[in-house]
Amino acid sequence: MKKVALNGAGLLVALFAAFPVYWMVATSLKPNREIFSATPRPVPAHPTLEHYREILTGNLIPGVTFGDFLLNSVLVAVSTVVLSGLVALLAATAVARFRFRLRTTFLIMLLVVQMIPLEALVIPLFLMIQRLGLYNTLPSLILTYLGFSLPFAVWMLRGFVAAVPKELEEAAAIDGASRAQTFRKVLFPLVAPGLVATSIFSFITAWNELIFALTFVNDQSRYTLPVAMTFFFGRDDTAWGSVMAASTLFTLPVIVFFLLVQRRMVSGLVAGAVKG
Repeated sequence: MKKVALNGAGLLVALFAAFPVYWMVATSLKPNREIFSATPRPVPAHPTLEHYREILTGNLIPGVTFGDFLLNSVLVAVSTVVLSGLVALLAATAVARFRFRLRTTFLIMLLVVQMIPLEALVIPLFLMIQRLGLYNTLPSLILTYLGFSLPFAVWMLRGFVAAVPKELEEAAAIDGASRAQTFRKVLFPLVAPGLVATSIFSFITAWNELIFALTFVNDQSRYTLPVAMTFFFGRDDTAWGSVMAASTLFTLPVIVFFLLVQRRMVSGLVAGAVKG
């Protein structure tokens, strides 16, 4: 009975979490008359791809399509993931393998940075981006998201690197491997699950962020998808069918990215937690 109760509770939680996603997809397939009906139905009576067609073939703003916004988001998110993984792995290796002054202070500062609210950093970062000449460019967003994802990535990868026995690297060195070869062929494969876990965090951070994308970019052709979503909301009316269709398309890349790395995600969340 206890097992049945736990499974039933787990099923209810899963249904509760999945229902908003189902409602989003179902609404995107409904014609407008069903969306604004006085008695909404959970299942579309007359499914249609009209809203998807409007989004993919029309222009949200003159000369810019939904695909342009999607491409901008993909470039920013993928660049953030690649740079974050590379820099975080090198920093985590240095922190875990070497002893230097202010090492503990560096680790504490990583946690302190995570406690600062994003809203408090908008103006300082905006001024810094302007002085660097990166205002109204996608690299400004990549650098900003990189700064917010690195503390978590470094802190998490440090546990993975520390869990790798030093004897493995020493054995590779005795066999004639250089430091670069040891890093590439010994350390990197063993900490790959950690890179997967941190890459998911970095990807979602860069994919969903709105405030900095709206502040640092003024050219509408360089807007990312979160900013483009705001065009569906008018002062007096909201195109809910288009909103739900765009939200569904907005979610697909995250699902695809997760499916590509999900095999290593579970091991990535627990490996490195205990040093042995």
